[in-house]
Amino acid sequence: MRKIYLLLIISILSLFSCEAQVKFKVLVLTERGGQHGGFTDEALKWLNNFSEENNFEFLEVNNTKLITKEFLSDYKTIIQLDYPPYTWTKEAETAFIDYIEKGKGGWVGFHHATLLGEFDGYPLWQWFSDFMGSIRFKNYIAPLASATVYVEDTGHPVMKGVHNSFLIPNDEWYTFDKNPRPNVHVLAHVDESSYQPVSDIKMGDHPAIWVNNRVKARNVYFLMGHSNSLFASEDFKKMFANAILWTSEN
Repeated sequence: MRKIYLLLIISILSLFSCEAQVKFKVLVLTERGGQHGGFTDEALKWLNNFSEENNFEFLEVNNTKLITKEFLSDYKTIIQLDYPPYTWTKEAETAFIDYIEKGKGGWVGFHHATLLGEFDGYPLWQWFSDFMGSIRFKNYIAPLASATVYVEDTGHPVMKGVHNSFLIPNDEWYTFDKNPRPNVHVLAHVDESSYQPVSDIKMGDHPAIWVNNRVKARNVYFLMGHSNSLFASEDFKKMFANAILWTSEN
C-alpha cells in the first residue's frame, strides 16, 4: 500500500513538474495548402523545435471560430501565420481588438496579414487596416524575388542578434496604396534596387518590418512570409524567435 501511495505521489509531482515547464501558450492562425502552404509547413516544423527549446506550447487553428475573449485569455501571443485579415467571425474580431488594444497579449503577423481590401466577397476590416498603418494592399511582385533588407532600429528586441542588412531569398513583396511609416515604427525596410529578378513594381520607401506603438499589445509585422526558402535565412529565423519571446512578455 505504501508503495502505491509513493508511486501516486511521484506521478502527481511529475505532472506538476511538466506543467511548470510550460512558460506560456501561443495561438497560431494558419492557412493550409495553397500558395502559402510551403511556408506554413516549414514554419510549423520550426515552431515545434523552438517551442520545445523554450518551454512553451502552441495551438494551431485554421479559422477564427474558436476565438472569443475567454478563449484568448489562455494565450500570451498570437501568430498570424499568413492568415488574412478577413473571413474572421464578428466575435473573433471583437475579441482580437480587445486583446490588442488592452494589451492582453502580443501579436506576430506575417505577409498575408496585410492583404487588406475587398477580397472574396469580404469588406475591408478598417480597424485592422489602421492597426497596420492605415494601408490597403495594392500590388505584389511576381515572380518571387530575392532582396536585401536593411535594419533601421538595431536596438529593438526583435532585431537582437540580427545583421544590419541581410538577404531575404525568393519571396513575394507586397506594395500598398500608401506608406505605413507615418503611422507605425519601422524596424527595417527592403531595398527595392536589390530585387533579383528586377521588378518595376515599387513603392520607393518600402517598410518591411514594423511595430504599432499606438496600441498596448506588443506587436510586429513581417512583410515577408510567402516562401519556405525563408527558413534558409538565419536572420529571418532569429527575428521570428525574438518576436515570439518579446511579444509573449505582455
